[in-house]
Amino acid sequence: MTNTPALGLLLDIDGPIASPVSRSIAIPSILSDLLTLVAGGVPIAFITGRSADFVLEEVVAPLRAAGLDSALQDGGRMFVVCEKGAVWFALGADGPGEIEVDRTVALPGEFRDHIRSMVGKRYADSMFFDEGKLAMVSVEQLTTLTMAEYQPLQLEYNDVAFDALVERGLGVRYGDREVPDAAGEVPFRIDPTIISSDVESVLLDKDRGAERALAHFESQGGLPDLWRSVGDSRSDYKMADYLYAAGYDVAHVDVRPADGVLEKPYPVVIEGDLIHDEAGAAFLSYWVKKLGL
Repeated sequence: MTNTPALGLLLDIDGPIASPVSRSIAIPSILSDLLTLVAGGVPIAFITGRSADFVLEEVVAPLRAAGLDSALQDGGRMFVVCEKGAVWFALGADGPGEIEVDRTVALPGEFRDHIRSMVGKRYADSMFFDEGKLAMVSVEQLTTLTMAEYQPLQLEYNDVAFDALVERGLGVRYGDREVPDAAGEVPFRIDPTIISSDVESVLLDKDRGAERALAHFESQGGLPDLWRSVGDSRSDYKMADYLYAAGYDVAHVDVRPADGVLEKPYPVVIEGDLIHDEAGAAFLSYWVKKLGL
């Protein structure tokens, strides 16, 4: 295997890899193409807001069942950054490595306990508290609800969470609303997605995850000049922002362009009329063929 791969990939999970409906990998070619690419020397990092527990169960387990350990035996590189940079672990031929956590960006335990209790009492029919999160505090839509049913409840929850942060003197930003803490700082934000709401440190984002992934890959060998990042939200562009600022040849693949394609100094790729994991599957298959793997 060459020490200087032809391509590197930074991949969001929800949307391009896992179906936003089933929350799992629903297209078999995604698994086989990921294995082919990593065995072919392409360093692949998953950069997600998801918990390590979710990634281990819904992404790593099916990849290992399909042959990931063997694909990583000859120097293949795969890395996972969860909670937008707060949690991370490597994958090797012997399976997942130790899960590491940056506790400096974690929410206070009392706030976490309050949200868990409040969700159980008021929102148990619409969302669940994500116990897997180690730094963020997150809730997620139950799959028994449609998005139309979930959205008004999500907006209500976001307001309740905002008030709970303010009551505890924790500086917070949500949309256009901002209340600083006693020191005048705003260390936390509420970041909604189409299926969840995250309370998180303002220091966490996809560019922080990209930086952590590249540092890991660089410690293991040469880095490619050519990179692609793939995601379904506007914040996913930050992966490409980081790569572009670091001087790499990068393009970003937007698998949910209906939310608005951002103007960037690097190319933004759309997979025709395909969206979500169908677009992700098409992207991976394209590069398997292009690299002759």
